[in-house]
Amino acid sequence: MARVKFQTLTEQMFYALLCLKEERCGTDILDLVPAMTGGQVSIGSGTLYTLLEQFLDAGMIRETKVEGRRRSYVLTDAGREMLKREVDRLRRQTEDYKRIFGEEDLQ
Repeated sequence: MARVKFQTLTEQMFYALLCLKEERCGTDILDLVPAMTGGQVSIGSGTLYTLLEQFLDAGMIRETKVEGRRRSYVLTDAGREMLKREVDRLRRQTEDYKRIFGEEDLQ
């Protein structure tokens, strides 16, 4: 069975959307993701611009400004909802882990 698009988010998807709480262009996102994750997550430019197009098509972000080749985007309500669903999913996974292994194993 095929996976439903955006049913879950990859780390790159999650952080790209998270960056767009405020209006930003692609270059800003490329710089911000590694900075906000302490270098644990980065996004290649090809991957980012593909994701931005997919997010636009899905209504999760909207384009706010075009200055030559530079385009800026911001999160929509649908994008915020997707982030919230992903956080809730991750929270449930963490709770399942704690239930099985106990709180002390999270250290």
